[in-house]
Amino acid sequence: MAGRRRERDRAGRRSARLSGGQKGLIAVAAVLAVALMGVAAWKSLFVRPELPDKGTGPDGSAQEIDWGEGVRPRGGGERKSKDYWTVLILGRDTGGGGNTDTMLLASYDVTNQKATVMSIPRDTMVNIPYDVKKINGVYNYGGGGEAGIQYLYKEISQLVGFEPDYQVVVEWEAVGQIVDAMDGVWFDVPRNMNYDDPLQNLHIHQEKGYRLLSGEDAMEVLRYRCDNDKRYGYPEGDVGRIKTQQAFLSAMVEQLLKVENVPKIRQFIQVFQDNVETDLTFQNILWFAQSAYLGGLRTEDVEFVTMPHRNVDAWSRSYHNYQSYVVPIADELLDLVNTKLSPYTEVFTLGDLDIMSVASDGSVQSTSGHVEDAKAARPPARPSAPPSTSAEAPAEETPPEESGPPAEQEPAGEAGASGSAEATVPEEGGGSPEAAPPAGGGTAEPDPPPAAGETPDDGEPAAEAPDDGFIIVS
Repeated sequence: MAGRRRERDRAGRRSARLSGGQKGLIAVAAVLAVALMGVAAWKSLFVRPELPDKGTGPDGSAQEIDWGEGVRPRGGGERKSKDYWTVLILGRDTGGGGNTDTMLLASYDVTNQKATVMSIPRDTMVNIPYDVKKINGVYNYGGGGEAGIQYLYKEISQLVGFEPDYQVVVEWEAVGQIVDAMDGVWFDVPRNMNYDDPLQNLHIHQEKGYRLLSGEDAMEVLRYRCDNDKRYGYPEGDVGRIKTQQAFLSAMVEQLLKVENVPKIRQFIQVFQDNVETDLTFQNILWFAQSAYLGGLRTEDVEFVTMPHRNVDAWSRSYHNYQSYVVPIADELLDLVNTKLSPYTEVFTLGDLDIMSVASDGSVQSTSGHVEDAKAARPPARPSAPPSTSAEAPAEETPPEESGPPAEQEPAGEAGASGSAEATVPEEGGGSPEAAPPAGGGTAEPDPPPAAGETPDDGEPAAEAPDDGFIIVS
């Protein structure tokens, strides 16, 4: 009896053992499970963005922009394709006063693999209630930080007639760090560059020619505008610098998408975390990168353009001289918005855009029919002839590296006007922007500017402005 029991126990143990085929099946299942987990983890790195609710901020809190009496940009509608996205990219130099001299409006049609990146010149005139109306000072006019970004977002949205889907704010240091993480970028430096500013510890010395640029080299090339001897520099001034930036960014993106940069993703993530503020997640940005790589986006499919513009001069109540601006060429910008920038199928008209211009009598006007600065909407007290024909022309515009701090600008102090119509006084506590420093650089030298506590000829007290320092490129 005991012998039969032992025999049954041995048979049971034999049946409990796995056969070779069963072991193989379990091994295959384990491999598949690991593979599926790997695929799931990989897919979690690439997350398609969702269109944001324009009434809330990134944290879900209410964030309604006060558009005032001007243009209310389009914030929704039928899209040209399923995956057509727009992003406002702003470059900020915290160490140089915080101004945003780099402003790029990008559209990316993922469905058709076409992208357009438009540079907005820093001296673009915008519809704000301050005497000096240069767009690169809007961030500081708004108080800097999140409030300054929102103010700049508002002005650019009104300029082009629609709200960009997302914002990306990049600190100055990021570009150099990315270049170093890539072990350099090959680029054809367009000219010899020699500039020194000991006060800002800024030194630019680059030789013309095609070579491998380090992060520091790249920063010097992108910041350069002219030599200390102003006879040597870009003949087009800031527009020449924009063209160099666009060429460098094109070369950088082309080299960044190479396979050898994939193992460096951790370094890129660290640069992103340290230097970028955005309402996109890093997974969203990786999704865009994956879409470009797998979709076959080529460098020739990415078009870099500069906002169509012309040079104008407008009288400054605070400086008592003419200030140099650029204003959009209205019809050309409208065409660019409709064909390459706007994500919407609906066609825009000039009345949908807030494009500034200077009339023959020296007053400023807007295609929207509303001017925020009521005083500027009237002919100035001084002659409206441009500097080239005026007997009191200002000195030649200096690059930002050399320009001193301009006088602090005052808001108009009155409600906006439609064209040159009669202005109205705002209600008490209406929230006129506080006096804020104007855009650094690119302004004519005051002759002289009002000192702190003095009153300019338009009755607005001026306050002393801090030195903006050197501002990053546009």
